[in-house]
Amino acid sequence: MSKGANNTLLQRNRDPFIRIKMLMGIILASVFLFPIIWMLFVSIKPEDMSITDPIKWFLPPYTFTNYLSVMAESDVLLWLWNSAFIGIATTILTLIVTSLAAFAISKIKFRYKKFIFLFFLAGMMVPGEATIIPLFEIVKSMNMLDTYAGLILPMIASPIGVIILKSFFDGVPDELMESAKIDGCSHWRLYWNIVLPLAKPAMAAIAIFTFIGSWNNFLWPFLAIVSEELYTLPIGIPSFNSTYSTTYVLPMTVNAVASIPVIIAFLIFEKQIVKGVSFTGIKG
Repeated sequence: MSKGANNTLLQRNRDPFIRIKMLMGIILASVFLFPIIWMLFVSIKPEDMSITDPIKWFLPPYTFTNYLSVMAESDVLLWLWNSAFIGIATTILTLIVTSLAAFAISKIKFRYKKFIFLFFLAGMMVPGEATIIPLFEIVKSMNMLDTYAGLILPMIASPIGVIILKSFFDGVPDELMESAKIDGCSHWRLYWNIVLPLAKPAMAAIAIFTFIGSWNNFLWPFLAIVSEELYTLPIGIPSFNSTYSTTYVLPMTVNAVASIPVIIAFLIFEKQIVKGVSFTGIKG
C-alpha cells in the first residue's frame, strides 16, 4: 500500500466524527431512496386491493400483472421511445454545436469574438420561460410544431455548454496548436484530432446534463405537441394518471416503468455522472 493511502487511512481513523458522518449519510440516502422503494412496492400490489395501514404496502401479496395492464392500457413504451430519441438527438446536436462554437471563440482569431462571447454570457441570465412565446412563434412560422424537429432543434442552444467548453479549450496550450498548424493541420483537424479528444470530461458533463434536462422537460413539449404519437414521458404520464386519480397502483406502475430505465442508466454511468457534477461545479 502506498504512503498516500496510509495517510488517508490514518486521517480517516483519526476523525472523531466519522461514525456520525456515516450515520447521517445513511439517513439522508434512506430519505431519498424511500420514495423509489415505495413506488416499486406499490407497483406490484394487486390493483383492487384496499390499503389502510401504510406498512401493508410493503407486505405480500405481490403481482406483476399491473405491468402488463399498463403496457396494454397506455402508450408508455412509445413515450419512453420518444423521450429517449429526443434526449439522445438533442444531446448529440448540442455537443456538436456547443463544441464548434466554443472552439471558434477560444482558438480562432476573428473580430468581435469577445463581444459574441458576451452574448453567450447574457444568455445564461435570461430565464427559459421568458423565451417561450417568441420561440413558439418562430417554430410555428417554420411549420415545425408537432414534429420531432420542433422538439429537438429549439433545445440545442446551450450557453452554459459553450462557456464550459470555451474555458476548457482555453487551457489547451497555444504552442500545441501552432505546432500542429506548422505541420499542415486545418482548423477542422485541430478541432477533431487535437482539441476534442482532450475535452472528453467536459463533453461528458455537458452530455449528462443535456440529456437529463431533455428527459425531464415538460413545458416546451407541452406547448409544441398536439399528437399523442409524439408524447414524451413528462406529458404522457400526467395524462394517464388523470384517469386513475382514485387509485395508487396503476399510476405508480407507469411511473415505475418510466423510472426503471433511468435508474439502470444511473447505476451504469454513476462514476461519469459524479465526475460531471464535480467537473462543472454544479450542485443541487
